Amino acid sequence: MGKKITIIGAGSVGASIANDLAVTNVATEIVLVDINKEKAFGEAMDIYQGLSFASPANVYGGDYEDAKGSDIVVITSGLPRKPGQTRLELAQTNVNILKDITPNIVKHAPDAIYIIVSNPVDVLTYVFHKISGIPRKRIIGSGTILDTARLQAELARQFNISPKNVHAHVYGEHGDSSFVPWSLATISNNRIANYKKNAPKNQHITFCGDYEGIEEHVRTSGAVVIKAKGVTNYAVAMSVCHIVRCIFNGSGTALTVSSMMKGEYGISDVCLSTLCIVDDTGIRGKIQNDLTDEELAKLQRSANKLKETIAAIEI
Repeated sequence: MGKKITIIGAGSVGASIANDLAVTNVATEIVLVDINKEKAFGEAMDIYQGLSFASPANVYGGDYEDAKGSDIVVITSGLPRKPGQTRLELAQTNVNILKDITPNIVKHAPDAIYIIVSNPVDVLTYVFHKISGIPRKRIIGSGTILDTARLQAELARQFNISPKNVHAHVYGEHGDSSFVPWSLATISNNRIANYKKNAPKNQHITFCGDYEGIEEHVRTSGAVVIKAKGVTNYAVAMSVCHIVRCIFNGSGTALTVSSMMKGEYGISDVCLSTLCIVDDTGIRGKIQNDLTDEELAKLQRSANKLKETIAAIEI
């Protein structure tokens, strides 16, 4: 059975997602839609012409009506973040772009699962909830899945172990108010603070308990990349492809994605990231882990910061 994905936006992020989906055989049909039709055509052709080295797939530039029958729609359209600019400073401009896109794509792909990638992702995920008419479970913001990958990569480096053995996540806003609930973090079934004394060859472990430094590294990594090369695209593309694989797999995978809060942790009417189970229905539900009082307060502060931004924009 074919797996069709439409990507709205053929910029650096959208094109990178399309390429990753194609070369990893995640999708059999990929449609790139962009206001710049020539750009979408060129990106699609470039990817398609390399597929003799991968698995067969149909990759092409198209219009909104070509999204008909899509299993998943990925929205990447919007202006990218500039050096020194926060994600939230992008808010109204990219909200306006999303407001233009939404009725056009939803009309042709009403049954798709939607993944929102454009920044500020939590705000745009919230806006999409309010204007699209798509059921809550079929709207997924990429949220802090990339932040979590950055966290796991840094901890893996410090603990001299594979990132797959690092179970630590970033909660809250995909931005400055994000945080790590360290009370839940483990390395190979050991609490973070205990792993070094239990690990073999622990002289190679450099972790020194600088939790704040690690969180700052995670929060600023995107800005560092943007300053160095002008855009972040490869890691976010890989993270979106992982979400897509988890949807198509259908077994249920725990991911820190942005979703509408309906009273969980005492938070409502805002989108932010906590651990959710993602399967072929979209978001099956949230895992409500036991947070410490301090962690709960951080999550609620993050929610309030996002609400302030939402209150200041025109939906």
